[in-house]
Amino acid sequence: TTKIHPSPISRNSIHQPSTITMKLSLAALCFAVVDQTQAWSSLNNNNNNVKTTATTGLADSRRAFFEKAAALATAVVAPQAAQAYAVPDLPYPFEALEPFIDTPTMKIHHDKHHATYVANINKATEGKDEVPVLDLMESAIEAGPAVRNNGGGHYNHAFFWSEMMPADAAAKTKPSDQLQSLIDKSFGSTDEMKAAFEAKAAPGATFGSGWVWVVVNQAGDELKVVNTPNQDNPLMKGAIEDGIMFPILGLDVWEHAYYLKYQNRRPEYVSNWWNVVNWDKVSENCAYVVENHAGVPVQG
Repeated sequence: TTKIHPSPISRNSIHQPSTITMKLSLAALCFAVVDQTQAWSSLNNNNNNVKTTATTGLADSRRAFFEKAAALATAVVAPQAAQAYAVPDLPYPFEALEPFIDTPTMKIHHDKHHATYVANINKATEGKDEVPVLDLMESAIEAGPAVRNNGGGHYNHAFFWSEMMPADAAAKTKPSDQLQSLIDKSFGSTDEMKAAFEAKAAPGATFGSGWVWVVVNQAGDELKVVNTPNQDNPLMKGAIEDGIMFPILGLDVWEHAYYLKYQNRRPEYVSNWWNVVNWDKVSENCAYVVENHAGVPVQG
């Protein structure tokens, strides 16, 4: 049975109680305090000769009860701060992309790196209206480093996880007729598209940290291969020279994405990565972009 690994931050675990729930909880708390106080009063009346140590213990118990009651009341009255964004669960086990992407890299990449971007974008947007992370992308550069780096990091990684699958299943997928037609029109063939992608992903072309993308143009009738530095993506205004374009396929070429297995051999990582690309998902992305002239929504 396929295991789905939960994310370190789960939206489902974070909620704000309704007004009715708060009132009922407070009422129950009050009744509990009254009942407990009456019990203590009865206990005191029936045990006037109890020893001092017992009295001290009873006082300590009462103090502990009221401290817990106060904490509960605070938790009920003051709802937890909502977390707008969450790390989506992987749609496959950590080890599913072996041997092309190793298990330790997947664990660290998903549970540490991606989780850090999510925690930081939640801090950066605290107190603001909650919107899908996709909606932050167009103005991310203008919004400043916190949104640009962390909002971009969250969107890019959520997009990245969704386009991959185990190699044996990936081998059974292929570009849709629509996508294949655009590939042939734009590059000549799938092999030529992959060659252009790998050239753009090479260290000399994408120096340091960044991403490489296959994007659809604004008109929806042509594909291009582009790269972006750091956590930028082509949805951000000003990220690439040709203006906003819509990713349908993207690869993380930061060292944290491959270094444990490949060290300085980035080209080997890039060429091996094709083995886990889910072309059905890429085709789905393409269809969405062509129809809507908009970026692909992501989970989290």
